[in-house]
Amino acid sequence: MVYWADAQYTLRLVVTSVASRQQDDIYVAGNFNSWNPKDDKYKLKVFGGTRKSIVINDLPAGTYAFKFTRGGFEKVETTGDGRDVSDRIVEVNADLSMDLTIAGWKDDYPDKPKRYTASPQVKILDTAFQMPQLNRQRRIWLYLPKNYAVTSKTFPVIYLNDGQNLFNEQTAAFGEWGIDECLDSLQNQIGREVIIVGVDNGNGKRMTEYNPYDHLQFGKGEGKAYVDFLVNTLKPYIDNKYRTKKSVDFTIIGGSSMGADISLFACFEYPNIFGSALLFSPAFWVTPGLYEAAENFTTTHQPKFYFYAGGKESTTMVSDMNKMTGILEKKNNIQIRKVINPLGQHNEASWRAAFPDAYRWLMKD
Repeated sequence: MVYWADAQYTLRLVVTSVASRQQDDIYVAGNFNSWNPKDDKYKLKVFGGTRKSIVINDLPAGTYAFKFTRGGFEKVETTGDGRDVSDRIVEVNADLSMDLTIAGWKDDYPDKPKRYTASPQVKILDTAFQMPQLNRQRRIWLYLPKNYAVTSKTFPVIYLNDGQNLFNEQTAAFGEWGIDECLDSLQNQIGREVIIVGVDNGNGKRMTEYNPYDHLQFGKGEGKAYVDFLVNTLKPYIDNKYRTKKSVDFTIIGGSSMGADISLFACFEYPNIFGSALLFSPAFWVTPGLYEAAENFTTTHQPKFYFYAGGKESTTMVSDMNKMTGILEKKNNIQIRKVINPLGQHNEASWRAAFPDAYRWLMKD
């Protein structure tokens, strides 16, 4: 089955001048292609002499963020003196054409390496953990509570998608969530400790691995295989190697954007495995099939779903989230907390700010 939101508008981006490396290929990376910096479908084409352009078709109305790269974020656009630039933002509610210039490239201005910011509680469990369901490998992160080594206690587990963005500034292209620093202090305040398992996204495969449905723009959905990996390969490994509370009441999953979509699907698909979910800025316009799945969702326990959205995300973000929570609120045994930050944007900084409240609520009896 293919799910596809009604395609409406066309966005045409024209780069009229580039400060340097004019002969190199230029790509556009944004929230419309999972920020893939070298996506051949989003490579600009030469036209009219030195100008380059791309036409992005079938965009639903909404707010889009993007930057230009030369194939990697180490080669992303900058200001004319090498400073980082904010995302370019465009509100699409009609066919639109934009003339743009690129003032500089990051690799023309070597910068100091990003700091390693993960706390001592964080380690890389494996740089190439096998994913037999997808015939791939993936880096897995692990956060253990400070007192893990000196106690015999067992702990709940939160599985979080986009693992490279959780703990370490070096690996987070757009800023980290600071999960480890947050938990180091927050767990002391509320007396609730947890193990965090972070699973890196698949870069160019992110939009298919985090989508359980086929999509005309992004391709065949691999979300069911990805969730099967979490349930049948990763969770048994974690439960065998670490002192975990294994039951559904102590197993949480979460993520942002498409990472939220696949987390909700995981709860629908395996209601006896994942008992709660942290759902930041879900991208339901990509996965409208989740509405039907929500209508059909049944469970014998009492799941907890934390929904968050920002008022400065796409024009449909809040209404889409409200549609989903409206469906789920009709089911008497589901606990829901819904938070809308009027100033929240679709970025790591907003999700970092939202995490402490989500953690407090999800860990509350």
